[in-house]
Amino acid sequence: MKLTDRLLKIASLVDKDKKIADIGTDHGYIPVYLLNKNIINYAILGDINKGPLENAKKEVVRNNLSDKVDLRLGSGIEVLKPNEVDQIIIAGMGGVLINDILKANEPVAHSAEKLILQPMQSPEELRKFLYQNGYEILDEYLVREDHRLYEIIVCRYRDLKPADIDSIYYEVGQKLIEKNDPLIKDFIENKIRINKNILNKLEGKEGSAIDERKAIVSKKIEDLNSLLSK
Repeated sequence: MKLTDRLLKIASLVDKDKKIADIGTDHGYIPVYLLNKNIINYAILGDINKGPLENAKKEVVRNNLSDKVDLRLGSGIEVLKPNEVDQIIIAGMGGVLINDILKANEPVAHSAEKLILQPMQSPEELRKFLYQNGYEILDEYLVREDHRLYEIIVCRYRDLKPADIDSIYYEVGQKLIEKNDPLIKDFIENKIRINKNILNKLEGKEGSAIDERKAIVSKKIEDLNSLLSK
């Protein structure tokens, strides 16, 4: 099985000999890959929809892994019990939805030794939630696939006090800056382009709400430029 670069990076972050859960598993590609490579020996595959779970089941059967897999139909990590697995993957969905999944079963989210999160949209909302709800961000990664940069956040619950950090670090992960991720320059420059396009679209429009929006976007561009110089 050949994983895409995004899925391969997520798989590489799972530690050897750990019990894992793959939430929103779709075809079950990541756990099947990890089991075939003998990196793990047990996985729970969860999905809220029957169709994807059936696809995952077919993949599991095709690879003769039925005795090492538990397939569960249900919403998010509500299919899990506390301490049932060591590490949890939640990938390929929006940041706000990932927040909701973590909130829906806090005993499970809090008991995991590692959460590997890959938001497709609103990563800034996910980071904000993690910083404000006692989680420690252990590391972050950028992966390029099909002309798009994907963000992966590795974290765990530590019962920390809400972190008082500059809001620009919701947009761009501090870990990415600290380690000078190979893709960080492209990542920030792309964010600057997006925000400049927003400003251009607001050009010529008037009103207090428009002025406020322009100010927020201009400040964000300024902050992003300052990150480039670090």
